[in-house]
Amino acid sequence: MIGRLNHVAIAVRDLAAAATLYRGALGANVSAPLALPEHGVTVVFVELRNSKIELLEPLGADSPIAKFLEKNPDGGMHHICYEVDDILAARDTLKTAGARVLGGGEPKTGAHGKPVLFLHPKDFSGTLIELEQV
Repeated sequence: MIGRLNHVAIAVRDLAAAATLYRGALGANVSAPLALPEHGVTVVFVELRNSKIELLEPLGADSPIAKFLEKNPDGGMHHICYEVDDILAARDTLKTAGARVLGGGEPKTGAHGKPVLFLHPKDFSGTLIELEQV
């Protein structure tokens, strides 16, 4: 069902500083910031040859990333995103298998303009999983 790894997301307190670090110290190509109010985050993507790193900064006090950073003041890995061909079929298969889909189970539009869903970390060895339809 899952395809390739799309990205690994890292929560950060200061998106500009993190982007500068990746761009400068690591020599990475980093996208322009993109605000996603529906998700409560501002993101940049660090382009890799075979995948991406998504740096997430809270967009407002109610952001799930703000809550994550309260528990993890230094930031850290937030989620892993896998690609799927059919997000609704993947959702239904996962729900039948007992996985919990967050946010009511309906896809939202993600940072790449494609449908995404999140799966409860307790169902996946403590890792928040994002599925993105490609």
